[in-house]
Amino acid sequence: MCGIFAYLNHLVEKDRRFIVTTLLNGLARLEYRGYDSAGIAINGDKDDQILTYKHVGKVSALRQKVAADTRLDLDHAFMTHTGVAHTRWATHGQPSQVNAHPQRSDPHSEFIVVHNGIITNFKELRAVLEKKGYVFESETDTECIAKLTKYLFDSQKGGKPLTFSALVKAVIKELEGAFAIIVKSVHFPNEIVATRRGSPLLVGVKTDKKLKVDFVDVEFANETPDKLAEDEANLLSPTDPQHPTIRRSQSRAFLSEDGLPQPMEYFIASDPSAIVEHTKRVLYLEDDDIGHIAEGELHIHRMRRDDGMSSIRSIQTLEMEIAEIMKGSFDHFMQKEIYEQPESVVNTMRGRINFDTRTVSLGGLRAYLPAIRRCRRIVFIACGSSFNACLATRAIFEELTEIPVNVELASDFLDRRTPIFRDDVCVFVSQSGETIDAIQALRYCNDRGALTVGVTNTVGSSISRETKCGIHINAGPEIGVASTKAYTSQYIGLILVALQLSEDRISMAQRRFDIIDDLAKLPLYIKETLALDQELKALAKHLLIKEKSLLIMGRGYQHAACLEGALKIKEVSYMHSEGILAGELKHGPLALVDEAMPVILIMTRDSLYPKVQAALRQVAARKARPIILCNQGDAAIADTDTVIRVPQLVDCLQGLVTVIPLQLMAYHLAVLHGVDVDFPRNGMPLAEMLTVE
Repeated sequence: MCGIFAYLNHLVEKDRRFIVTTLLNGLARLEYRGYDSAGIAINGDKDDQILTYKHVGKVSALRQKVAADTRLDLDHAFMTHTGVAHTRWATHGQPSQVNAHPQRSDPHSEFIVVHNGIITNFKELRAVLEKKGYVFESETDTECIAKLTKYLFDSQKGGKPLTFSALVKAVIKELEGAFAIIVKSVHFPNEIVATRRGSPLLVGVKTDKKLKVDFVDVEFANETPDKLAEDEANLLSPTDPQHPTIRRSQSRAFLSEDGLPQPMEYFIASDPSAIVEHTKRVLYLEDDDIGHIAEGELHIHRMRRDDGMSSIRSIQTLEMEIAEIMKGSFDHFMQKEIYEQPESVVNTMRGRINFDTRTVSLGGLRAYLPAIRRCRRIVFIACGSSFNACLATRAIFEELTEIPVNVELASDFLDRRTPIFRDDVCVFVSQSGETIDAIQALRYCNDRGALTVGVTNTVGSSISRETKCGIHINAGPEIGVASTKAYTSQYIGLILVALQLSEDRISMAQRRFDIIDDLAKLPLYIKETLALDQELKALAKHLLIKEKSLLIMGRGYQHAACLEGALKIKEVSYMHSEGILAGELKHGPLALVDEAMPVILIMTRDSLYPKVQAALRQVAARKARPIILCNQGDAAIADTDTVIRVPQLVDCLQGLVTVIPLQLMAYHLAVLHGVDVDFPRNGMPLAEMLTVE
């Protein structure tokens, strides 16, 4: 999952050292996304020169490479400058310096491109461009974008030359797939163009002066500028010797009181964590937006007006703090985020549950509750850990609401072209809100008239914007690739939805009260479970470190915990692990069980406890070495066994504490194996499985 970062300063003097440091620090903030190479492109000492530095490996190695270039004048100052940077996760071509981004259009770097996503028609574009004499250096699909841009630029005939935004608009008309793109060019010095389709991109705005409005107008093709724009295009202060004559059409957001250009800084990134240390004022680009920054102004262009999109883009305020994305006293982000769960679950519930009156209120759903209660079925659609959170709460949804619930993997849902009807409610669960398979499924459901609900952790994300209603889980930024606190917060968020949907059912009142009472105690129970950390570390070191495979078994509400625990272990430690429904043990998985196979059995005191006991007897009969994850005070399980004891909650919430020992075990196994915990190899978080480069 690649990362994009760009920086532009206008009438704000910055030396090259500051610019390079800003770009590299921006990439460092995006390292958690996973990558195998990195690169930056900056201005040379002349307007027709772009300097590019690329390196396979970590951002720190790229930093050293730039510092080692003795020819680079780091003290050179710029009043206006554009720089772009990128971390690449290989999809087209092996990790190499030539395949790393930025990609160039030609040996003179007339056009430079950084790109997240996949261009699905790149083979066709490459074949056409090669026939026209263009020589490709890399195996990437991104290089097609750069060369196509140069081809269209070189193909201009007489008449008024294309603007930079019009040129990029012509390019994206030819592209198929999902992408976020930034283009820089020697032909348009001090300008930059950014566009997206299905891959996130946002623009941070920094200025010493207050912006006149908190939005930017969208400009549409083939429209005559209105009278205000014509007036603003007139010559400014032609008789004032201190100010040169300037002809410009200003966006209202960047119009200063005196009509003169404002000193501005812009930060473009694929994730707000790279921007928040510079500014909290951001604007999210929508699909097919073309953001053009020139002369210190941001203009947003679109192809046509009749596409149903708003004619403005709001400038929002980021809520996250820079301290939230720092590791603090922890060794890894994953460890920090596991330990943040007592606070993150409180943040998910804050303002939504009144524990005194035992009531739940979700403002984002209030207007749609009658429609959801009348639906014929609820369809959960998600990927990875988000899918497991849906699976964990399916049974309580069906019990409390008596509405049939389907749980779908987004990719399979799309592959099957699943029938969706107007009286369905489709719930999309995603930590980032930018999971491409989930977004495509969302648009599929919107087209069929279903009521769509979003459950995300990211305000302003595509899913939160394109669903009809929903909730934010408020878990805080999750930097580690392996999802931990987002999983438990998604779990609670879905429980809250089920509780509110069932508030009109008197027969379920006591069940609801029991759940709410235990939600109040949940932070304390999680803290008790985290106290098992050293015990779990010893277990991983002495019993599991040398093993090549691990089975995790449970049933009922614990099946999802088994799947999530196995996912975490394989994702960060590279140890093979499988979550198995204990009721299916006799139907194949039992063949794997012998004295060499470690097995974790989740045996909590619920209605299915006797059935899991039967599974334990079957495992023990094969001389396996069971590790039993059970409730505190369960006298039926002897301490002579290898036992992990956790607090007991109401059955539908038990998975919130049984998953935490599995998260900790995955973390310690990864550390013991010498793995880079926060940046696993291949770098693709299974929780969000983006089909992007």
